[in-house]
Amino acid sequence: MGRLTDAIYTKNASATYLIPLALIGIYFVRGIGGFLGNYFLAKVTFSIVQTLRNAIVHNFTTLPNGFFEQHNSGHLISSITFNVTQVTGAATGAVKVILREGITVIALLAMIFYYNWQLSLTFIAIAPLIGLVVSYASKRFRKISGKIQVSMGEITQVSSEVINGYKEVKSFGGQDYEKQRFEKASHRNYKQNLKMVLTQSINTPVLQMIVAFALSFLVFLALSMTESMNPEAFIVYITAAGLLPKPIRQLSEVNSTIQKGIAAAESIFALLDEPSEQNTGKHTSTRARGLLEFQQLTFQYPNSDTPVIKNLNLTIEPGQTVALVGSSGSGKSTLANLIPRFYEPKSGQILLDGTPLQDYELNNLRTHISLVTQQVTLFNGTIKDNIAYGGLQHHTLDDVKKAACQAYASEFIDKQTDSYNTLVGEDGVLLSGGQRQRLAIARALLKDAPLLILDEATSALDNTSEKHIQAALKAVMRNRTTLVIAHRLTTIESADIIIVMDHGSIIEQGSHDELYAKQGAYYQLHQAQVKQDAEKGDQN
Repeated sequence: MGRLTDAIYTKNASATYLIPLALIGIYFVRGIGGFLGNYFLAKVTFSIVQTLRNAIVHNFTTLPNGFFEQHNSGHLISSITFNVTQVTGAATGAVKVILREGITVIALLAMIFYYNWQLSLTFIAIAPLIGLVVSYASKRFRKISGKIQVSMGEITQVSSEVINGYKEVKSFGGQDYEKQRFEKASHRNYKQNLKMVLTQSINTPVLQMIVAFALSFLVFLALSMTESMNPEAFIVYITAAGLLPKPIRQLSEVNSTIQKGIAAAESIFALLDEPSEQNTGKHTSTRARGLLEFQQLTFQYPNSDTPVIKNLNLTIEPGQTVALVGSSGSGKSTLANLIPRFYEPKSGQILLDGTPLQDYELNNLRTHISLVTQQVTLFNGTIKDNIAYGGLQHHTLDDVKKAACQAYASEFIDKQTDSYNTLVGEDGVLLSGGQRQRLAIARALLKDAPLLILDEATSALDNTSEKHIQAALKAVMRNRTTLVIAHRLTTIESADIIIVMDHGSIIEQGSHDELYAKQGAYYQLHQAQVKQDAEKGDQN
């Protein structure tokens, strides 16, 4: 029975120890191989996830305002959380199956062709049919995968709105409405996933049946030719042919994962290919003087037929405080957003210290501008981190405290348990509206930029806080070119120039006394507001 049997029967000492040790060695090598394979595959997977997510978020920071206004935030978030994992599934797990099973199929085909190439031509004959089925299934998988991504974006969007707007949902009785919205989005996702499973469930058996018919025909022919094949070759041939269906089935099943990855990759790379903000300017300056000139400026939003600003001409001298007033939709905030180049004008230009804004290096331009808007954005961190945000992180705690004091924010910060290390929650949810706005003003003051834009910066403040803020801002505005947008006209009566806008054009400009004496559009707005405030006072 051979040397092994003789060794066992004669109790050969070397064989007695060698065989068990060999078994241990085999399993040890297999275990090491499995560990290394799984670890490095996981490392590659997570590396791809990290790289893609970083690339997407990095690209988000360079995209223009118009991109975010035209795209659903839920779909953008879903591209980071869901689509990326679909790509990694195709790039790692699917590739692993393709390599393993693909090599198996090639080896088995090579074996049966080696033993009888005439019989094996049967598999070549069914190749076009298999290709047709795979092609149809691939297109179907990719189409459904795209719809699944859209539905996941809808789920993310609705979930985010329910969480962020929980107060409005409860206040206006929107619970049932939001439940229905989420159920519809979730049901669409459910249906698309079922379609994916259905296509996959049909695709695999169809391919198996095609292979089974080919294999059956092959076995029939082989049995008919047993006389022309030696027994050993016949057994090897039938065994190899019988092993083919399993790897072919696994290859067909992994096709859905590949198509999901391709569909996800298309959406991800479409995001990465989005053009960034135009930043072709080369001009830089250490600190701008603050001379602003608007020359024949016209701006029109995309997909709009009506210009928001029309042939506007205006000069603001360094250190001047200019107030923009007018009814909603008159173009005040749009004009303010054109200065930091959040939008690009359709025609005309804006000059800072005699240099067109387009000629400035974009980041350098924005270092000269402090912006405070009505819609304050705070980040989920401490009060200090929100005041000394981004490029202001180099400032010391004393600098932060000084800015907070100027913004009349220190009076509520000092009352917090952790003072400047107090967490504000997501978007400052743990603070009141007035407190959030004071932090935004403190952030702008800490930046100490020569241009200060205040877009309804005191709208969320109570009367007492507003008086303190107005006093602080008045002191700060002395050395800065300041553009103030305010609906409450009493807050801008001390401005050097008041600009009255209507439908994107300047209809009046001058000091408060000049415009009031003129009894034109500004006078009418002022009187209407005084009357409105008086009526509110009577009601109180």
